Amino acid sequence: MPVVLLLLAGLLLIESAPAQPLSSYVQDACPDDCFALAEGGRVVSIVASRADDPVVLRAVEDLAADLERVTGRRPVVHYDTWPAEPSLVVGSLAHSPLIRELEETGRLEPGEIEGHWEAFLLQVVPDVRGADRLVIAGSDPRGTVFGIYDLSRAMGVSPWYWWADVPVPHRPALYVARTLRRTDYPRVRYRGIFINDEAPALSGWAYEKFGGFNHRFYARVFELILRLKGNFLWPAMWGRSFFEEDSLNIPTAARYGIVIGTSHHEPMLRAHVEWQWHGKGPWDYTKNAATLQAFWREGIRRMKHNEAIVTVGMRGDGDEPMSEETAIELLERIIRDQRRILAEETGRDPSEIPQAWTIYKEVQDYYEKGMRVPEDITIVFTDDNWGNVRLLPPPGSPPRKGGYGMYYHFDYVGAPRSYKWINTVQIERTWEQMRLTYRHGVDRLWIVNVGDIKPMELPLTFFMDMAWDPERFTAADLPRYYERWAAEQFRPRYAAEIATLLATYTKYNARRKPELLDADTYSLHHYREFERVVADYRALAARAQALFARMPAAYRDAFYQLVAYPVMASANLYEMYHALALNRLYARQRRAATNRMAEKVRRLFARDAELAAYYNHVMGAGRWNHMMDQPRIGYTSWDDPDENIMPEVETIAVPDTALPAVAIEGQPDAWPGPDAPATLPVFDDLTRPMHYLEVFNRGRQPFRFRIQAESPGLAFSATEGEVTEQQRIQVTVDWAQVPPGAEQLVFYVEGPGMRVPVVAPLERIVDRVPPDFEGFVARDGHLAIEAHHFSRQVPAGEARWEVIPNLGRTASAVTPLPVTMRAQAPGADSPRLEYDVLLPAPGRIRVHLYLAPTYNFVNRPGGLRLAVSLDDAPPQLLEVHAADTIPDWRYGRVWMDAVARNVRVVTSTHEITRPGPHTLKLWAVDGGVVVERIVIDTGGLRPSYLGPPESPFVRNRRTHWPPEPEVGSAHTGGDTR
Repeated sequence: MPVVLLLLAGLLLIESAPAQPLSSYVQDACPDDCFALAEGGRVVSIVASRADDPVVLRAVEDLAADLERVTGRRPVVHYDTWPAEPSLVVGSLAHSPLIRELEETGRLEPGEIEGHWEAFLLQVVPDVRGADRLVIAGSDPRGTVFGIYDLSRAMGVSPWYWWADVPVPHRPALYVARTLRRTDYPRVRYRGIFINDEAPALSGWAYEKFGGFNHRFYARVFELILRLKGNFLWPAMWGRSFFEEDSLNIPTAARYGIVIGTSHHEPMLRAHVEWQWHGKGPWDYTKNAATLQAFWREGIRRMKHNEAIVTVGMRGDGDEPMSEETAIELLERIIRDQRRILAEETGRDPSEIPQAWTIYKEVQDYYEKGMRVPEDITIVFTDDNWGNVRLLPPPGSPPRKGGYGMYYHFDYVGAPRSYKWINTVQIERTWEQMRLTYRHGVDRLWIVNVGDIKPMELPLTFFMDMAWDPERFTAADLPRYYERWAAEQFRPRYAAEIATLLATYTKYNARRKPELLDADTYSLHHYREFERVVADYRALAARAQALFARMPAAYRDAFYQLVAYPVMASANLYEMYHALALNRLYARQRRAATNRMAEKVRRLFARDAELAAYYNHVMGAGRWNHMMDQPRIGYTSWDDPDENIMPEVETIAVPDTALPAVAIEGQPDAWPGPDAPATLPVFDDLTRPMHYLEVFNRGRQPFRFRIQAESPGLAFSATEGEVTEQQRIQVTVDWAQVPPGAEQLVFYVEGPGMRVPVVAPLERIVDRVPPDFEGFVARDGHLAIEAHHFSRQVPAGEARWEVIPNLGRTASAVTPLPVTMRAQAPGADSPRLEYDVLLPAPGRIRVHLYLAPTYNFVNRPGGLRLAVSLDDAPPQLLEVHAADTIPDWRYGRVWMDAVARNVRVVTSTHEITRPGPHTLKLWAVDGGVVVERIVIDTGGLRPSYLGPPESPFVRNRRTHWPPEPEVGSAHTGGDTR
């Protein structure tokens, strides 16, 4: 089993009980004193008041529908009357006479929610006019709606019941404890999504199913947002206008209670395309101010009294920079004029109208150079389009009336490569970055670019759950989230297996966006890297396919779109590029298998289309047609091709004769041919690895081969045989038979006209390991450690390191806490992690720290910092962003490489005066640094994408799994701000 799967399996066993859905206070049985929502073939009635807000009354109908979905029986809805039987009472504090009556008679005490934004209360109130009532009360209309959907989710109605075909389990009996009193409210005021980059997938589907992005389409979007406890939308804007394409879009948003805005580059509630439709003259305020002002006035005028957040400011036409220079004075004048328009068109003080200024890309340059906006405008920070927050207010910044927001991305069109096809988001990274965001005081608005909505179901749910309560999840909760989310969409019995599939495929896809994959991404020669990652993904796909076959028929459509397709399609893509890499290698080596590998690439390319066709046309009888239309193969620049393009393969003419040759693991060459000897990777007596060679044919006719060794100590999976195309021979060393003092063993591969000497280099490690040593041992010229496998943690007061399980490209990660801590001076008793290592020889070593690609959000020359030392030497201070001097929006090479590879690597150099045990120390300096791996080059590190596999951990001169620290906290298991 791959190491990452073992890790995840261990993490998911933190809870021994079966996973429960994310909200589960509704039970199927009544162990004690309960209020029955449904029992004995009856379902509780619903009571509401027609005097309540229309937003609430519409949601009441959803509640009735949800009860019917769950129980099979439609409840009666009473308005402004108290039925004699127990009932479910719904209302908002400000509008419902029913709720006011309960409050005035002392039967309901809503003090915990009163005055809160969008808060709700669920409570069983006994003997109200002769019957018990389950009350859903909201501090305002949306709070009431969130209380309704909270109950629906607890009953088993997934927010994705419509958008992902998640079955609603039949539950004939439903109970809540009679002691139930549940209150909740959002910690982030505005929580929403941006539908963006929506062609060809979502647009093709929307036009086929709804006739366009009209009110019927948006009604489904609004319901989803509310069920996820969101309240805000930036509508789709690629060549379309929410405001003009359907006159019912705005009133539909009002009926659902959704706050509407426009994206970061669409000021004053005007869609970008509307300037193409109606604008006259240039999109240039220095030349066309009057026309632009008139254009903006209409945007404010048509929204009337509907709830909105007005984007202010201005970028260039088409989401481009407004100018080459930072024109602060011009932008300040634009915002002053926009606020004047707001006041004139609404008759209100603009300070009372929600507004947002998004400092996206080059606009951040304005902010960094001192531009400020009125205190009531929400300043919306952004990520770098790749999930790395670009700038945050310093800890302890004075509060602003408008507060701060964050615009985040799960989808992007732009350099270094657009990524739109499939989910590549690790929720662990989202959690780490959004926790950082929240603890820096960003709590007014969170919005995430979700592309086509599908297939971002998992990360979108997590983002919205976290936006509701950013402190809800600790690092230790993250593995459980996958399982609970899986239990909510599927049955608890499948949750653990599905959780492993979800956590693993998102980890694999986050290593590199599928659109960035090619035949050269992973090393074909070093550490068997490409072979290993493909084998891991192949095994994961087999598990997904097997579970799909076992899944009850009612759940298969949901399982395919939420789990099986992203796993199987991604695994297929890896297989295809691996086959392409082999095709090119084989062509270089003139192997007869070259053409077969070319055909394999063609088959896998066709398989990609088959998997998408099942999603589009077979699953749900075509319900989600076009959703997998997004091209992902054949990029030649940052922009996506119009369709998938078959990779160019190589074919050769194979002579009709026998032409034997030998290829060696770790080498691109083949023998006979090069003058350099055929040398296998190192064999050591500690890990006792297996390496391989391949005997292959350059012709069509078979031949026989044999292997002869010069001396004892080598073992082969075969020493002779007949080869038609090629055969892999596994080679191991029997150390009991190795001649004393031997540094290498030599053997010969013989065939017709061929005798190739092969060298097997030896490394003796066991004898140099002290009996009492416990730690990691260097071998084969390197030492690699997963960062969470430290030997010791040394905290300093509240400052310490925390483990974030599953974060990163290979295992888990560590980060300093508190995330807002003052800079620590490394050395003495400052917080550090220690790693016990065994190094082979004196000399110079290089320590490479593999870090998450965190942006320089502190906006300081050199950026974030940490320090490294060896033994008692002084710590070396490392500046993570020292080389990253060109901002992301100018597409500097360092940033482009970091986001494409999803890692930053910083390096220190150290002198070793003696071989043997040493202690590597990792010192915390700044919060926000995330360390994934440590790789020490002792003189033989070879290039690869992920770095070498983790080195052996030794105890009592035997290899063991390294000890796993407590999940979440590396010290106490707690959570320090």
